[in-house]
Amino acid sequence: MSRPKILAPAGSPETLQAVLDCGADEVYIGGKCFSARQNATNFSLDEIRQSVERCHLYGVKLYVAVNTLLLDSQLDEFIEYIKALTDAKVDALIVQDLGALDIIKKVSPNMELHASTQMSIHTVEGAILMRNLGFKRVVLSRELNRNAILEISNLDIDTEIFVHGALCMSVSGQCYLSAMIGSRSANRGLCGQPCRLPFSACGNKDSCALSLKDMSLMEHVQDFIDMGITSLKIEGRMKRPEYSACAVSTLRTALDGHLPDMSTLRSVFCRGGFTDGYYTASKGNMFGVRSKEDVVSAEDVLPKIRETYRKTRKVSKLNFTLSLEHDKPATLFATDEMCSYSVYGDIPVKAINKPLDYSTAERQLSKLGGTIYEFNGLNFQPNDTLTLSASSLNDLRRQLISTIDKDRIHRNEPFLRIDSNFRLNFPNSVSSSHRPNIRLRVRNFEQLEGISLQNVQYIIVPMDSVLMQKDIPSNIVERLIVQPPRFIYNELNTIEELTKLSTMGVKHIMCNNLAYINIGNRLGYILHGDFGLNVLNSLTIDVLKSLNCVDAIVSFELKLSQIDSLKNSIPIGVEAFGRLPLMLVSNCPIKNEVGCKKCQHYISDRTNRKFPVYCTNGYSEIFNAEVMSIADKVDSISNADYYILSFLDETPKEISSILESFENRSKMGTTKGLYIRGII
Repeated sequence: MSRPKILAPAGSPETLQAVLDCGADEVYIGGKCFSARQNATNFSLDEIRQSVERCHLYGVKLYVAVNTLLLDSQLDEFIEYIKALTDAKVDALIVQDLGALDIIKKVSPNMELHASTQMSIHTVEGAILMRNLGFKRVVLSRELNRNAILEISNLDIDTEIFVHGALCMSVSGQCYLSAMIGSRSANRGLCGQPCRLPFSACGNKDSCALSLKDMSLMEHVQDFIDMGITSLKIEGRMKRPEYSACAVSTLRTALDGHLPDMSTLRSVFCRGGFTDGYYTASKGNMFGVRSKEDVVSAEDVLPKIRETYRKTRKVSKLNFTLSLEHDKPATLFATDEMCSYSVYGDIPVKAINKPLDYSTAERQLSKLGGTIYEFNGLNFQPNDTLTLSASSLNDLRRQLISTIDKDRIHRNEPFLRIDSNFRLNFPNSVSSSHRPNIRLRVRNFEQLEGISLQNVQYIIVPMDSVLMQKDIPSNIVERLIVQPPRFIYNELNTIEELTKLSTMGVKHIMCNNLAYINIGNRLGYILHGDFGLNVLNSLTIDVLKSLNCVDAIVSFELKLSQIDSLKNSIPIGVEAFGRLPLMLVSNCPIKNEVGCKKCQHYISDRTNRKFPVYCTNGYSEIFNAEVMSIADKVDSISNADYYILSFLDETPKEISSILESFENRSKMGTTKGLYIRGII
């Protein structure tokens, strides 16, 4: 079984060189655009081309993150960017957006694709869908425990897991807190990290209830070797070179079977220590902040770490042969692990004082400092009458090294095809010829008691609540959309329950993560795309259509004008009322701070705004402090086929009142979310 690769982050060319010299097998970077770490230094196209050559010289693969969600207005620019990356011969692209996936497969049809952790893949069915969509590798969600990772690692798709670095409080790809608070979208690469600011479940001004410690699974690498994990990923494109270098060196030590130096690793960067809580399924001590002591501890270790990558790492041994003959150019041969090379130089001259001896030739030809090559010996039989100057020997050596460099770079390049003539064709729009329908999203059936559902097209109800019903009223079952858990801890059990609901006459499923597309298709459900699929562009809508979704809710990170300009090949819906879900979390912040018995179902920020928190199926959702409503604006969207009114703890009486106000297009709520102000 092959050993997992070490995948290192590089936010700048300096960091790239550092991780190469510390032993990374793979490196991932971002360009100046379309990268989920837009605030890193990142790489220009010229720097990407140079970085590709540098990595390929070392025999290392270079992956480029194009893992942000795209707007229609960016798609033409994205096409040209993909052409440029293909021409640069990058080894793979890391992708989140389904529309971006569609473009890449057409522009660069044999480009290797990696499904970003931003796609929220955390189950077998999700990974299978990624494989079927053409991904070679899936980057798993960081919230998975050992058993879940083991299950997915047995599939015929490469698996990549995070083993060190920062932990987001929210499941990646399902966080809208930064966007809603400051218009800085995490899905668009500009997360402002408001989760690191004070939040509390009990009014503690010093509590940071949404700040997790950094993860480190360095001490579990033997597990990953046994599982057959493809790649071990270090988070940190925003970090300094010393951080990445130290993490790579520590991980390589662990993979070599030695005890990793966790003390130095903690000193470089941590938030009150490290956690392996998700992996070991022990979530009790996972929260932490960066203290003054954490910052000070780095000062002593950084100079020592810089020494680890001060010299170029040697990755290949060269055996030289020098040949001198009368009236013929001097010939220098070299062999490495795979190939033989030769170059020709000056014609040797008759020695006046002393012929070229072995030690002189060896001294000049072994000067390989600054290269990736190690001198491994010289075969040379001196000629009693011939000599060659030191400058000629140096020229021969430099010429040979240049030849080997070019061959190694070419040898490690992927063969990529490119459709340079590809042009974007938007799908044909489905026109909405009627007044948009209303769909209700509730947390339980009790909220529907006594409500007139005459003007309601569909009702979205959590799976647990539906399963509690002995009989589903006939006036509801035909228009019931079951909403399964957004985070799946037991996929087989979830499939069994969905199978049972199907026998009860439930026909519709809300696909709130990509796994349910696979599950729903196999069980014969009618598929509806939820907001968690992050639909921001027209091509993503078309991809969902190809996966048998009959409609899809577009992202609430879009402005109304952007929604109105979408070219939608299936009907689209808009979240129009309710407290928007800002975070999907696998570790309840209230439980950690005060315990479940003291839970008041909210956390407050430093301005004392209260954000509702509700737990179900082992995960929690954190909702916006403000109620969003666009009842008075919905008529400005010409292509929306339906509107979602979402309710948390509203009573039937309150829901009826809101329904009436919505029908009358009355102004309600305290915010319009991002529909007017948009995101950066």
